[in-house]
Amino acid sequence: MDVDSATTAEADHDPSEEPVTANGGAVHLSESQSPLPLQQQQENSDMNNSDSGDGGGGGGGGVVAGPRCAPSYSVVNALMDKKEDGPGPRCGHTLTAVPAVGEEGNPGYIGPRLILFGGATALEGNSAASGTPTSAGSAGIRLAGATADVHCYDALTNKWTRVTPIGEPPTPRAAHVATAVGTMVVIQGGIGPAGLSAEDLHVLDLTQQRPRWHRVVVHGPGPGPRYGHVMALVGQRYLIAIGGNDGKRPLADVWALDTAAKPYEWRKLEPEGEGPPPCMYATASARSDGLLLLCGGRDANSVPLASAYGLAKHRDGRWEWAIAPGVSPSSRYQHAAVFVNARLHVSGGALGGGRMVEDSSSVAVLDTAAGVWCDTKSVVTSPRTGRYSADAAGGDASVELTRRCRHAAAAVGDLIFIYGGLRGGVLLDDLLVAEDLAAAETTSAASHAAAAAAASNLDQGRLQGRYGFTDDRTRASIPDPAADGAVVVGSPVAPPVNGDIYTDISTENAMLQGSRALSKGVEYLVEASAAEAEAITAALAAAKARRVNGEVELPDRDRGAEATSSGKQISTQIKPDSAGPNNSVPAGVRLHHRAVVVAAETGGALGGMVRQLSIDQFENEGRRVSYGTPESATAARKLLDRQMSIHSVAKKVIAHLLKPRGWKPPVRRQFFLDCNEIADLCDCAERIFASEPSVLQLKAPIKIFGDLHGQFGDLMRLFDEYGSPSTAGDIAYIDYLFLGDYVDRGQHSMETISLLLALKVEHPHQVHLIRGNHEAADINALFGFRIECIERMGERDGIWTWHRINRLFNWLPLAALIEKKIICMHGGIGRSINHVEQIENIQRPIAMEAGSIVLMDLLWSDPTENDSVEGLRPNARGPGLVTFGPDRVMEFCNNNDLQLIVRAHECVMDGFERFAQGHLITLFSATNYCGTANNAGAILVLGRDLVVVPKLIHPLPPAISSPETSPERLIEDTWMQELNANRPPTPTRGRPQVTNDRGSLAWI
Repeated sequence: MDVDSATTAEADHDPSEEPVTANGGAVHLSESQSPLPLQQQQENSDMNNSDSGDGGGGGGGGVVAGPRCAPSYSVVNALMDKKEDGPGPRCGHTLTAVPAVGEEGNPGYIGPRLILFGGATALEGNSAASGTPTSAGSAGIRLAGATADVHCYDALTNKWTRVTPIGEPPTPRAAHVATAVGTMVVIQGGIGPAGLSAEDLHVLDLTQQRPRWHRVVVHGPGPGPRYGHVMALVGQRYLIAIGGNDGKRPLADVWALDTAAKPYEWRKLEPEGEGPPPCMYATASARSDGLLLLCGGRDANSVPLASAYGLAKHRDGRWEWAIAPGVSPSSRYQHAAVFVNARLHVSGGALGGGRMVEDSSSVAVLDTAAGVWCDTKSVVTSPRTGRYSADAAGGDASVELTRRCRHAAAAVGDLIFIYGGLRGGVLLDDLLVAEDLAAAETTSAASHAAAAAAASNLDQGRLQGRYGFTDDRTRASIPDPAADGAVVVGSPVAPPVNGDIYTDISTENAMLQGSRALSKGVEYLVEASAAEAEAITAALAAAKARRVNGEVELPDRDRGAEATSSGKQISTQIKPDSAGPNNSVPAGVRLHHRAVVVAAETGGALGGMVRQLSIDQFENEGRRVSYGTPESATAARKLLDRQMSIHSVAKKVIAHLLKPRGWKPPVRRQFFLDCNEIADLCDCAERIFASEPSVLQLKAPIKIFGDLHGQFGDLMRLFDEYGSPSTAGDIAYIDYLFLGDYVDRGQHSMETISLLLALKVEHPHQVHLIRGNHEAADINALFGFRIECIERMGERDGIWTWHRINRLFNWLPLAALIEKKIICMHGGIGRSINHVEQIENIQRPIAMEAGSIVLMDLLWSDPTENDSVEGLRPNARGPGLVTFGPDRVMEFCNNNDLQLIVRAHECVMDGFERFAQGHLITLFSATNYCGTANNAGAILVLGRDLVVVPKLIHPLPPAISSPETSPERLIEDTWMQELNANRPPTPTRGRPQVTNDRGSLAWI
């Protein structure tokens, strides 16, 4: 295919801008430099940046305030068995990170890899191998020697190998695009010896030991042949191609290929908002939540661009452009960019006329969470005006390393790798690496440890350790075929994984490891909670009195609810195959065989196990790719400016508390907010709750949390292991639902409720809270919350705070309906609730003592002991409360066309427990409840395909340090002991009860 002459003879004759000519050429391996060891370079970087305030990104492991500066790069002394294994000098290639295959330690395991494809291996009229530089601005130097070879860098062994896949390879090319889809690398476009490459999609499948090339059949019109464009996988679903040059002019069009829809076809998008101008040689990278960032480029007038644009998909299907915040340190094109969590790392680039981006601007970071650009020295508030000489030399050695263009970059965990490129008329063959310390503070321990190991071993020629791929999206397992719209429940079988990716493992491993033997602490769990029973008796009596006096009236169809006998038959409207005794699950609902469990012997995530995807399985991997809701999608609300004012209380709370990896219990118990701030937070949250219905109408995907009871450390562990509601986490594409009991029992109730309220204010359409029985003044006055408020804020301010938060509790929604198939509540349906409308009709604000029998059942009732106990039975929690049998569950589901009830309220040993043949799940998220239960905590992750996956954390082992050397441990132990001695907790569900004991439930 011929190329328009305008593209082969650019105006300024910059060698970096020339397309590949029709020259063949062998790969030449230049003499490698003898770089300063990475560890020493980082130490030097520490000293150089010690006065910079924020600190340099290249060194120092301490947590710093504010956005981190861009990191420093160092040369990796990679290994290779023979000269041909190394990629050699080249530019215009792609570098793609591919996750590990299999489980480390098992046969067939393949670690994380960087896949380098294509590129130009020579300069026409200049020998790259000779190392003889020519003037960067001289005319007539053009790229040549296009190739289609594949090289693999193993991040575990620090070794390059030449890969020879089977199958028909793509044609030689450069200036093409590539992106990873699971363990596949998708190649498109570019320019080669014969001109523009065909628009076909080529897939390099790396799942097996022997890689294979495939060509993907795509129907209908598409982007067409082009080069200098960008492509990224957005939200693990959409291949997005943007811009480039079709041989005639720069382009600004946007194309999307939905990998979840067959047959595959490109669709031209018309995004709303202000988008980038026609340009080529830009970069694009997708954030973990599905936001694509397009950065830099060169416009139709050959002017380099400094702007950055975000592209995201709304839940209603609309795509929208928005200008990224902050000030870029420099215009640039032919640079490289890659996301690590919420930070876009940009390196190198050209300015035209043979000039390169250099000085501190040669490396930059767009921190999308903070909304600012940083270079290697500080936050950028205005474009840098440093020198841009074509032959500049000297200065910071690490900055000089990144003075290049037409290179490629990829990230493995917290490490950013750069390979090759062009500088001053010389092709480069070095591999650079930098660690994003800001990401290391929030990613998994496995990733962080591996990054540290790499930093200390690069000079020895080996990268040690295991690299964890932090992907904060929820990944449900590939489900078996099920009826459309059916809810599929997962049971625990899988070991922990970095992010939410996992492999199969036997069902026996679902059970918590370690002894379940009863300790002396269990005595408390089988004792009666007499105080709790007394506390609710008055409220129940008041509710009954109101009902008798006619103040609360149920619909006619509900009047027989309390008279339901224990032997009442299940309605015949239940699905046909579900009523028989041998059918445990109705048609269309099945028990899935996978879950995610964090091992008891570890304190953090275990990375390295990655479930493999094939392109035929994409239809089961659809994820919601969205950025806000239709209500919030207005021109005034920029996609990248999701957060409230920097001075808001909610933002202060989130910045102070949302630290999944770094939060530690405060040694000083004084709370960090004052009364005025708590009042502001409650006012903001109360306005949101008042605008919501009593029964929330929610969509999947969503994470569901059970009781937390002030155990803030467990909430942080769950966020750390399975994703957090932050810009750097997964809040943009998955909702969060909390089922109540945020306070009491634990010693950090104030942290727990403050953070949840702040998250609600910050993300009102993604974070959802409903009421539990402890969100009532009469209850939390007795079980710790009131005492904690007074202890941490003083008597006057503490009592005021306690009253204010309890007034807010009266506004909380009471239940949530997900996809009209799953209802979530705190307690249960008790004797009185037969229809969802009864809950919807409850008017708020409502205090517990003013509520009806419906409210009491909703917040206080429990299922019976097991599926064999049907009907209604007395509840040992207190007089007048009931337990309900599986027949009531089935009847309620049938009456409301529901498939599942998710409730909390009871401690269960494995964090979750099934009842009523799987139609009800009890969920409890606090581990080792009250310090004695030794139970696991769990959340449920409901995927878009209605697959329910339980995800567990185990209790932490006892602290090694003694109470004398651990003040916060002593505070916690004292708090638990005194509270539990005075008010023993409700026994763990399923635990045997001590008979003939005055403190037992049976005695009461």
